[in-house]
Amino acid sequence: MAGLVEKRLEALGVVLPTPPAPIANYVGFVQTGSLLVVSGQLCIGADGKLTAKGKLGGGVSSSDGAAAARACAINLLGQVKAALGDLDRVTRVVRLGGFISATPDFIDLPKVMNGASDLMVEVFGDKGRHARTTVGVPVLPLDAAVEVEGLFEVA
Repeated sequence: MAGLVEKRLEALGVVLPTPPAPIANYVGFVQTGSLLVVSGQLCIGADGKLTAKGKLGGGVSSSDGAAAARACAINLLGQVKAALGDLDRVTRVVRLGGFISATPDFIDLPKVMNGASDLMVEVFGDKGRHARTTVGVPVLPLDAAVEVEGLFEVA
């Protein structure tokens, strides 16, 4: 039986992916005490392909970047589901960290990262409001436009 969070995801038309195996020497998540740390997730869509490739300000629009950040957040939630089995065990989204592949003059990084932040609030309500860091980087794995990591408090 789906819990409240999964019902919200269903209402939003969001299907959580099965997390892929890590592509290097790391794990997808680590739980220590009541904290769940989720490794950075790329903007890989349901079809297994990047939703946005390249740089913001260099061919990737802000709206495409925000959609890519949302895809990253969906992948984060897929990892959380794999870790906990039940998304209702999340008591707080503590922090998101966003990495945006961008040209040096691209300044709308926060607007791009809102794609991930907005989803967390849509799904978890006030428990989804979080601290956040967003940084521009010259390149990401697979030439992804966006990568997002997360820290969650869990019961």
